[in-house]
This record gives sequence, C-alpha cells and structure tokens, in this order.
Amino acid sequence: MSQNQQSSSGFTHEKVETNNFLMIVLIVLVIAVGGLVEIVPLFFQKSTTEPVKGVEPYAALPLMGRDIYIREGCYNCHSQMIRPFRAETLRYGEYSKAGEFVYDHPFQWGSKRTGPDLHRVGGKYSDDWHRIHLNNPRDLVPESNMPAYSWLNKSTLDPADMAPKMKALRVVGVPYSDDEIAKAGDDVKGKTEMDAVVAYLQVLGTASAPK
Repeated sequence: MSQNQQSSSGFTHEKVETNNFLMIVLIVLVIAVGGLVEIVPLFFQKSTTEPVKGVEPYAALPLMGRDIYIREGCYNCHSQMIRPFRAETLRYGEYSKAGEFVYDHPFQWGSKRTGPDLHRVGGKYSDDWHRIHLNNPRDLVPESNMPAYSWLNKSTLDPADMAPKMKALRVVGVPYSDDEIAKAGDDVKGKTEMDAVVAYLQVLGTASAPK
C-alpha cells in the first residue's frame, strides 16, 4: 500500500468536503459548541439579567404603546440599541446596556436604521412634537420617508386588554403587582393609540440615561 493510500484512509479534509452529511453534522456541532460557550454564561451574569439602576417595568399606557409600536412594524426602520462607538454616542447619547432591556419581551434592538435609533428619544421632544410627527412626519421633517400614522388618533384603547397582557408578562419575570394589574385598565381608559405610542416614546432610555 502506498503512502498516499495510507494517508487517505484517515480523517481528512477531503472526506469532510466530499461528504455532505458529515459536513452538515460538523457545522452544526461547531455552532452548537460556540453557542454554548458564548451564550450560556450570559444567563448567569448580573449585568445581563438584572435591571440597571432606575429601570422599572413599563406602566400601563407605555406598555400599550410598545405593543402598537411592534404591531406597526416600527422596529423595521428604527433600532433601540446605541453601540459603544463615538459616532453613535455623540448623536444618540449614552450607549445601551443589557440591563436596560430585562423587562422587554421581546426586546426592540432592531437590525436596520432607515430612521434614527430611538433608545434615548425619551424626553428629547415634546408630546406635541411626537403627535405632529406621527400624524404626518413631513410637517416637521420635509425630507422624511416615514409613513404617516394618522389613524392612531382615531383608535381608542381597550382597558380589558391590560390585565391579561400584564399577567402574561409577569409569568416571564416582569414584577407587576396585583394592584398594578388591577388598576391598569383605568390607566388607559379613554386613551387613544396615539396617546399610548407617545407615552412609550417618552420613556425610552430615560431611566438610566445620564442626567
């Protein structure tokens, strides 16, 4: 038997590259091991599992606004994750921290910025500014390609939605009390979807942002 034949009888690159099933198995194995090493430790780090100082669960009205934000697909154009780069912190403010999102289910980090990042938008503009902007963005920013959301002014919130929503969030770790859940319906009674979205935008990033 020649030396080449002996070497080819072992575990070689050629065998991996010419065997589709073996290649798939090894790729999955590498991804699984890498994921365990990188992701699992995050479940046990306080910096990723405990809220930073000042961060509290969303009140009833902002919570409804958050659901409308998700329903309307705002995350497709706006991120909520300021990366620790000078260019971003100069434009948007303090970089985002994992502990700021422990009560977000699901989180709204996003992956695209057709529009600006919104994580520190809370308190940056007045309520009236947000209402005008949501009703017709081009009234404030003529070059904006953001769609108008004028119908939010015409839709009233249903107080009956609040208790089931907050109870579900409590199951996944958001510490809502029975009293907060009981009062939530009254907190949104008579409010429009526009009120809710504005309330949500106004609390984004305000709890842990530097004063």
